[in-house]
Amino acid sequence: MSSYDRWLLRTENTTYAVRIAGEGRWAELASWGPHGTETGPSPFAVPHRTHFVTPADAAPAEYLPHGLRPFSGADLVVRRPGRERGTWWTFDSATQDGDRALRLTFADEEQGLRAALCYETVPGTDVILRWTELSCTGEEELRLERLDSAAVSIPVTDGARLTYLTGQWSQEFRRTQLELTRGRFEMASTQGVPGHAYAPWLAVQDAAEPAEGATPTYGVALEWSGNWHMAADAEPGGAVRIRAGRVPHEGAVRLAPGATLTTPRLACAFSPDGLDGLARVWHRYERRLSGERFDRTRKVLYNSWEATGFDVDAAAQLELARIAADMGAELFVVDDGWFTGRHDETGGLGDWFPDPANFPDGFDHFIDEVRATGMDFGLWVEPEAVSPASRLYAEHPEWVYRIDGRPATLVREQLLLDLGRRDVQDFVVATLDRLLGDHAISYLKWDMNRPPTERGRPGGGPVEEQDLDAAHVAGYLRVLDHLRARHPHVTVEGCAGGGGRIEHATLARTDVVWPSDNTAPLDRLAIQYGYLHAHAPHTMSSWVTDSPGVFDPRPRSLAFRFVTAMAGVLGIGADIRHWSAGQRAEAARWVSRYKEIRDVVHRGEVRLLGSPADATCGVQYDEQDGARTVVTAWNTGRLDGAPLVPGRAARLRLRGLDPAARYADERTGTVHGGAHLLHYGLPFAWTAQYDAELVVLVRQ
Repeated sequence: MSSYDRWLLRTENTTYAVRIAGEGRWAELASWGPHGTETGPSPFAVPHRTHFVTPADAAPAEYLPHGLRPFSGADLVVRRPGRERGTWWTFDSATQDGDRALRLTFADEEQGLRAALCYETVPGTDVILRWTELSCTGEEELRLERLDSAAVSIPVTDGARLTYLTGQWSQEFRRTQLELTRGRFEMASTQGVPGHAYAPWLAVQDAAEPAEGATPTYGVALEWSGNWHMAADAEPGGAVRIRAGRVPHEGAVRLAPGATLTTPRLACAFSPDGLDGLARVWHRYERRLSGERFDRTRKVLYNSWEATGFDVDAAAQLELARIAADMGAELFVVDDGWFTGRHDETGGLGDWFPDPANFPDGFDHFIDEVRATGMDFGLWVEPEAVSPASRLYAEHPEWVYRIDGRPATLVREQLLLDLGRRDVQDFVVATLDRLLGDHAISYLKWDMNRPPTERGRPGGGPVEEQDLDAAHVAGYLRVLDHLRARHPHVTVEGCAGGGGRIEHATLARTDVVWPSDNTAPLDRLAIQYGYLHAHAPHTMSSWVTDSPGVFDPRPRSLAFRFVTAMAGVLGIGADIRHWSAGQRAEAARWVSRYKEIRDVVHRGEVRLLGSPADATCGVQYDEQDGARTVVTAWNTGRLDGAPLVPGRAARLRLRGLDPAARYADERTGTVHGGAHLLHYGLPFAWTAQYDAELVVLVRQ
């Protein structure tokens, strides 16, 4: 093997080795794991001939087209007009930037296609970004019927354990597992957003090993805000091969002569420390995605939606604002119902002007009154939606997705704007510029409450030349990029009916996201448990409300609700006008405690202690220098029977502490040895009233 046949990419703790194989027809993974694993025979080596499949079908190929890989699942399917589908390329060239970036190009001169497999490491993390650039070099256009971003192979002994996040509206991010020994597992969304049913995220382990502890764990996450798919194939050679990419609405994408298409990025992560360790890799990566905005304080907010719904008027909002300020809230957000024509779901969307009837002394006077309490002011918008009864729709009915001669489907009594159109983008940009420029607004909650149904663009040219899903994503990201550049002081929250559009493209352009519309305590705890496997706590907005459980209605204390919301970015959404003086005072104490430890929660190393299926579970946050450890803990199950029968306190074993150090409980003064906390754990004597706790341990 010549010196240029293999390339190494190095992250902080891992090495990813790629080589050219198949007589120069494909690139394949040689090894991926901790530094040093690249030395030795490849775990994917197949010492014998393949039978009834091609060598490419059995190879741990990084990216292969149909033609070279006809049976086991190709990553790219290309057709020329009037010709059979199939690509037979060969290796062309390699460009490497040290051990941080790599570009491998392959060409099929007969077909007129050039493909570049691109790799880039992310400094300070164990994440490698992968994507593909496809160029039409011939005189005929190409039709891309499948255009995945990348593929990655993972060696297993007798099947893989797949961990993924599933759900539905109000039940997002439920951690789900299955063992795949043979066959294919696939998940996808064609809702124009990642959707509530599946997150574009997957973790893979050898099923013979435990899920936690010192288990090599691999993960992928697709950076795409539109239609997508992700598949795992358990292949006969003893490996699981993962591939992912976007899914064109039209079924194929046209690639004109001279044009180049770049696929979404696929983030690939590795940890030797199980699912818990993989979560910390993703958290570090998302802190990098936030850039300088990671350093901005995520303020305690109050949102008025669950208190007032569409019934927004200045007097009631100000009453809520003054109570919230007294409890320590730093930001007041008026949700839906503030604009003209918005008395219920049937009207107003698109006409983004404050309703004078709601604010008789003027909108700016109202904002000034809120700000006089010491809080910042925020506003909810749904820029992609339009009500059929709105002025905007009357003036621009052509701006919505529609198919001529077919009825329009209303979802939540609204239609969806075609944000792929430049004129629609310009309208949204101008609307947001006006709101943020004319009024003292420092927080914007961007919502999206319906998927596209009749997704067409009459007059937009031949349908086969359109790419509506990619155009909408590009428009959405363009507007978010404009917000960050033009209004850098504004904090942006991302929402799509809850957690319908949470992936790395959105997280890179927003400051927080809303994981679910379900704020009930036990339901929310399960949602957040899954969310934290894939995403960082500084992105997770969470509210304290009075909502009863949708899936688990067992009553919980106010403390339980606060500790749950404090596990991310704390907010309050209850109708606090009806809280007693005692409840308000308790809330103020929790808010004060949160402000003392939010830097540790948002910046610390996170360890998930058990799960909501356990009677006692928690989340541990370790300050970067180890000076403080914060533990949020909950009782979700039965009690021990005390004092009527003998019982002992429940315990949460902590992880990652120095066994030789001593840790003092900041509130009680109790001193614990590090070894004690690792071996026995923190004790919690739960009762019916005492069902959650926040513990701050200070290293002595």
